[in-house]
Amino acid sequence: MAASKRARDRHVMDSVYPVIELLFLLIACSELCDAATVVDVYRLIQYDISGVPFGSRLAGLNHHAASMHFPPSSDLSRTVLIIPLRELNISFVKEYISQRQPLGGLLFLLPQMFNYENKGGGGGVDSNHLEHGSEELRNVLNELEQLLIHSNIPYPVYFTFEDGDTEAVLADIKRNDATGQPATATTGGYKLVVSVSEPKKIVSPTITNIQGWLPGLKTDGDNQLPTIAIVASYDTFGASPGLSVGSDSNGSGAVALLEIARLFSILYSNPNTRGRYNLLFGLTSGGPYNYNGTQKWLRSVDQRLRESIDYAICLNSVGSWDNELWIHVSKPPENAYIKQIFEGFSNVAEELGVKVGLKHKKINISNPRVAWEHEQFSKLRVTAATISELSAAPELLERTGGIVDSRNFVNETSVIKSVKLIAESLARHIYGFQEKNIQIFADNSSLAVNSFYVKSWLELLSRTPRVAPFLPKNDPFILALKKELEDHTHEVNMQHEVFDGMFTFYDSSKAKLNIYQVASVTFDLLLLLVLGSYLIVLFSILVISTRGLDDLISLFRRPPSRKVKTA
Repeated sequence: MAASKRARDRHVMDSVYPVIELLFLLIACSELCDAATVVDVYRLIQYDISGVPFGSRLAGLNHHAASMHFPPSSDLSRTVLIIPLRELNISFVKEYISQRQPLGGLLFLLPQMFNYENKGGGGGVDSNHLEHGSEELRNVLNELEQLLIHSNIPYPVYFTFEDGDTEAVLADIKRNDATGQPATATTGGYKLVVSVSEPKKIVSPTITNIQGWLPGLKTDGDNQLPTIAIVASYDTFGASPGLSVGSDSNGSGAVALLEIARLFSILYSNPNTRGRYNLLFGLTSGGPYNYNGTQKWLRSVDQRLRESIDYAICLNSVGSWDNELWIHVSKPPENAYIKQIFEGFSNVAEELGVKVGLKHKKINISNPRVAWEHEQFSKLRVTAATISELSAAPELLERTGGIVDSRNFVNETSVIKSVKLIAESLARHIYGFQEKNIQIFADNSSLAVNSFYVKSWLELLSRTPRVAPFLPKNDPFILALKKELEDHTHEVNMQHEVFDGMFTFYDSSKAKLNIYQVASVTFDLLLLLVLGSYLIVLFSILVISTRGLDDLISLFRRPPSRKVKTA
């Protein structure tokens, strides 16, 4: 009989165990009911200037989402605002940042035209893929970038791109917000989760300079030929290290330098057309940070070589101009060298149907801040000039190739015109043809600018984020630049230097964002109530069917107290 009772009890418990397991499983899953989507997100840069913090100071995220239609007086301290660039109210963002109002985080949705991975987006400013109002969106994004990189933001800030998934989630969030009930633990909605470790300082980041050399033709009696240096910084800076490709600044300058090196390598490969000038080509790093790499490169170059430099031409942002370029100099326009450079460029520009202007800006030798790359040369008393489409010197970390500087807004035709102007001007100076109307790099000749070459390299740079501290010294892109210079110049070498100065950078630039659709606590409680009632009824039926009503009642009856015998 005891065995029969134990069998019945085992039968009851075997029937109840699966139901209890189901209950715990439903409870565990009740909060995260549905993973809506997973997207790549790019964090706002985090850095210090002389110990002063800027950018986003946190990376981890685990908050409910809301749109810009959130109810007034809402507590947003544990809320991530999803803001499409198309709907951006820059005044609202300025107010929240300047007044340091509590906020769980920001997620900006960018149009696909700014996505360097968008295969259909390339082709320059005449691309049919550019939508109406693209220039206005570009201006808004530029203003947003400048605001974010110059602010200290105590919560995570991320960027991602519009697509079907993010737009569907945002539309659902807007509908919820329109009811006047923002997403919370009690109302449900969507939760945004980024699971990453907190950012750490990048220890001893490196910057890499690449130098190539085309030796001139020496004759009897020549001890050392004069040198012309052509230099371009190739790295960038922007609100997000993972999105800063700098198609124009300074991708266009680096591409122009490579094509100029290719053209002169053809001339210098033949002793009959080799000039009596050495040509020094330098691709430098640290451009956005007072041209730190250029400074280190110049100080490491042999003093005799540095003293042999007749002048240096620095290339900066030459990919989106139409009819006029500017020559920026530190020496006065009356200087004989400056006059010679400007007149040479002006003569060629007139023949090409474009204009060049001259801008003079004095430098302070004791001030580490330099606005143009040529100023690092000027500090060492080397004549130099910067060729740029910009008519005025940018401020620190301005016009340095951020998210806004994408391939869609750069035209290879502008780069080709820049190459032709610079190469022709240099060649006439080298071969003494200043006063002669001779086109050395004439179209349809063997020395014509190769538009396919320019476009190919422009496409590569426009797909490669190049924020220096996040670009390792053996990065495939840097090795590709070195190999390209080796194909066209001699004695190519790379210089690795530790990035130093007043800037400190932090890692964690890209992550995965998990967007979960969560149920409200009210729904959870109702679900638990229904399940609990169901289990009680099911348990009662099972016990009655196997043991009888009396046994069921005895389960809930207090057991009789036992008397303790005393001696």
